[in-house]
Formats: sequence, structure tokens, C-alpha cells
Amino acid sequence: MIRFFIFFLVSALVLGIPISTPSHAEGPLRAKIKQRMAEKDETAPAADVAGKITKPGDYNFSITHQGIVRLYRVHVPLRYSPARAAPLVFAFHGGGGDMDYMAREELYGLTGASNKEGFVLVFPNGYSKFESGKFATWNAGTCCGDARDKKIDDVGFVKTMVGNISSQLNIDRTRIFATGMSNGGMMAHRLACELPDIFSAVASVAGTDSTTQCHPAQPVSVLHIHARNDTHVLFNGGAGEGSFRDESKVTDFTSVPETINRWVKRNQCVPTPQRTLEVAGAYCDLYSSCQGGVGGKLCVTEAGGHSWPGGRKPRGDAPSKAISANDQIWTFFQGQK
Repeated sequence: MIRFFIFFLVSALVLGIPISTPSHAEGPLRAKIKQRMAEKDETAPAADVAGKITKPGDYNFSITHQGIVRLYRVHVPLRYSPARAAPLVFAFHGGGGDMDYMAREELYGLTGASNKEGFVLVFPNGYSKFESGKFATWNAGTCCGDARDKKIDDVGFVKTMVGNISSQLNIDRTRIFATGMSNGGMMAHRLACELPDIFSAVASVAGTDSTTQCHPAQPVSVLHIHARNDTHVLFNGGAGEGSFRDESKVTDFTSVPETINRWVKRNQCVPTPQRTLEVAGAYCDLYSSCQGGVGGKLCVTEAGGHSWPGGRKPRGDAPSKAISANDQIWTFFQGQK
């Protein structure tokens, strides 16, 4: 149990989740767990997973998948109309986080982007030992934590969510996308491998390909965003700072260049990219002429560390402002078939 607490405390530090100084009487780990478990969810009460959604707003859902209670929340944008099919975007939180943290507008700005662009936004919650869903991880292959070790069926969970949401809302099934931060970005890579018939494009921020095998049945567009100075998921691969030193928990992360090379080969793209953006502190390269008309793109920031470009982080390296991850992601998604 102590090893479990240490692992998730380290994960919180990697994510930049704020950790307040607890009372010495409680002990730092116990006080932190108590603090996070006591946080109140300010979203709407749990909704009926079988009921139709006709109005904009936030909806919480709890379902049982393979005997495990799983949580997710759906943001229906202000522009949503049942008469018009809307795009659907999944946003996966980082390891040690949860759906509520990823949904914080002041940190990621995703709800604002949903309202502006008109896409339905889903914040799934990873696997957690806690009823609250805190300190959750995704089974992205070689990472991360209990979700990986217990071989949690996160791909099946995602398929169930897609089915539920598509029955509740008017969703454009040709425009379903996934993005994520860190372990959540790794999950997006896995979905591109295993569910290319559902996801027409994915975008990962600071989370490289951690799949143990990947044989997509059809091409899928992939965007990867990464800071060159990321000290947690290292640009050139390996176990970064803050990695839990129990050998059973350490992940030897795939490098960014290898991640891109894998997708260039899988999608049979021209291996030489075209530089489409170059600004102070960042650049983007586009891989074209891929099989099936899909695209591949890499955006690199020089600074920002392990963070979401254009966002905000309570602790650690400040995110790069050279580019906006949200702008890059939505533009990339819009350009796909």
C-alpha cells in the first residue's frame, strides 16, 4: 500500500497537480489522499446513460465495464443542436490525474474550445482504486501504473462510451477524435492502433507511443506535440526524472523520433516532412502523401517541459506559449476526412 501511495504521489508531481503542505500530524501522504478524496465535483449530478441529451451543459456518467465501475463526463457545447451532427472529441487525462483535472478550463482550455468550435467533448476517467476516481491511469501498453499492471480493458471502455454517447447525441461518426496529455496521449496512440475504424485522427501531447503491438486495420491521422526539454517523457526516450524506481513501475519511454517513424511507416507516408510552421520557440512538420489520404504531423516546442502548450500549470515548468496545443489539435482534426 505504501508503494502504491508513493507511485501516485510521484505521478501527481509529474503531472503538475498542485500539492499543498499538509499537517504534520496526518503525514504528507495520508493528508494528500484525504485532501484529493474530499474535493467536491462541481459538475452536474450523474445522468441517465440511456437518456437522450438535448441541451448544452455538463453531464456525469457512471457505468460498469467488465465488473469495474468507470466514470466519464460529457460537455455538450453551447452551439449544439440535435438537428445537426456534431464532432466528438475524447480528452484523456495524464497518469495520476482524473477527468475533473483535465476538465479544468483554467489549465487546459478545452471546454472553451468545445464551445467555440461546436464539438462534443468527453473527459473519460482512467482506472482508479478509489471510488472518487482520483489518481487514475490508462493502460496504454507499457504504461502506466495499475491500469497497465491489471491489464484494464480501456479500449473496450472507450468503445462503450462511443456507443452510449452516439445514442444520446447526434454525433458525426466520421469525425470522432481523441487527444490526451502524457499517459492520456499514450492512450490516444493506442486507440489509433486498435480503433482506427472509430477514430479518424488522434493527437498526443507529451505522451509517446507505448503500445506493445500496433497493426491498425486502416490508416489513421496522428498529430504529436512534445517539448524538447520534457524531463519526464524524454524527447529522446528513456526513463525521465521522477520515474518510480521500483523496476515493476518504471517505463522506458519511446522517443519522439521513433514514435513519428512508426506512424510514418504504418501509414506509408513520404518520410521527408514539410515544415509548415516555424516561430520563435516552436516548429511543426507535416508528413504527407500517406495511404488513404491521412496525415501525420509533429509539433515541437523548445521549452515548456512536461505540459500542455498554451495552457497553465500550477507547478513545474510553465507551458510553452510559442504555440497553442488546442489550436494545433483542432486545426489538425478539421483537416481530416
